[in-house]
Amino acid sequence: MKIGIPKEIKEKENRVAITPDAAKFLVQKGHSVLVEIDAGLGSGFSNELYEQAGAQLVSTVGAWAVDLVVKVKEPLASEYQYLDRQIVFTFFHLAGVMPELTLELLKKGVTAIAYETLEDEQGRLPILAPMSAVAGNMATLMGSYYLAKFNQGKGMQLGRVLGKKFGKVVIIGDGVVGQHAGQVACAMGADVFIGGIDQQGMHKLKKSVLPEASFFLSNKESIQKHVIDADLVVGAVLCRGAKAPKIISEEMIRSMSEGSVVVDVSIDQGGCIETSRPTTHSDPVFIKHGVVHYCVTNMPGAYPKTSTIALVDVTLPYIAKIADAGHTLLKSDQQLAKAINVFDGKITCKAVAEGLGMMNRYQPLN
Repeated sequence: MKIGIPKEIKEKENRVAITPDAAKFLVQKGHSVLVEIDAGLGSGFSNELYEQAGAQLVSTVGAWAVDLVVKVKEPLASEYQYLDRQIVFTFFHLAGVMPELTLELLKKGVTAIAYETLEDEQGRLPILAPMSAVAGNMATLMGSYYLAKFNQGKGMQLGRVLGKKFGKVVIIGDGVVGQHAGQVACAMGADVFIGGIDQQGMHKLKKSVLPEASFFLSNKESIQKHVIDADLVVGAVLCRGAKAPKIISEEMIRSMSEGSVVVDVSIDQGGCIETSRPTTHSDPVFIKHGVVHYCVTNMPGAYPKTSTIALVDVTLPYIAKIADAGHTLLKSDQQLAKAINVFDGKITCKAVAEGLGMMNRYQPLN
C-alpha cells in the first residue's frame, strides 16, 4: 500500500506522523512510504534520514495522493482539496470542532480512523494515552508559568519553599492527563486536589500513584468548593469521541481570585470549562473574569521530539495493520472498526454524530 506522510501545517505543530525507523519498518514490509519534504524537520528528523530508511520524498500533493494518509492533527481547510477516498489515520476530534471537516470527509468518501477512539483489547485508548501524558505534564508547567506576575498571574509559585507548601492545584479528571498533571504538581510541592467519578479507582490512585494528592468526588458542589480558592485549575475531562461536558461553569470562573490560571486540556473536544475557547502556541492565553485561560489545542506540539517518538511507538503497529488490511478488511477488525468515525459517506461513530447534531448522517459500521 502507498502510505503518505504530509507535513503538519497547524500553527506551531512540529510533530510528524512517522519516524525514519518506522518508515524503514513499513518499507521492509513491502509498503511504499511517501514523506513530504521537510515533514520531519520540526521533530529533528532530516530528509536524508527518511531517504536512507527507504522512503520517498514528495511534494504536498504526492503525500496525499496515496491509499493511506497518516497524520498527527486533523486536516485543515487548505488541505480539504487533497481529500479523495483515502484512508486517513490521525487525531480528528470531530465532535469538538466545527462540522465543516466532517462534511468534507463525508463528501469526499474518506475513511476517517481516529487515534482518539481506537481501543485496545482492555478497552484503553493506547494512542491517546502518550499525548495525554505529555499534555498532563505540560498543564502544570504552563499553569505555573502563567501564575507569574509578569504573565498577569497572581504571583503564587507552585512548590515548597524551605519545607512549606505554596499553591493550590485543582485537577478535574483522574485519567492519564489528570494523573500526570497531579504527579508534576505533587513533585513541585503544591497542594493537589483531584476530582473523579470512580471512588474505587481514586482509592487505588491514592494508594499507588498519587499518595500526596487529595481526591474528591467530582460534582457541581465539590468542584465549586475547590475551585473558588484554587491558584491553578486543570480541566482534564474525557468523554470518548464525544464533546466534552462543561463541568466548570462561568459562575465558578467568576468566583476565582484575579490572576488565577485555568488550563483546559479538553479543548480539543470542545473544552470542559464554559469560558474556554481554542488558542494557539503563538497566542496561548486570554483573560476572562480576571482569570488567565490557557487553551492550546495541540499542547504536545510544543515538545515534538518527545511527542513524535512516543506517538509513533504506539501508532506503528496499527499503521502496519491498516496498510496490510486495506479498505476491505477494516470493518472486520474489532479495534479498527471502533476507531472508524466516517466511512463511505456516513458517520459511523454515534458520539461524533450526536456532538455535531448530525444524527441524520449516522449509520453504524456493522
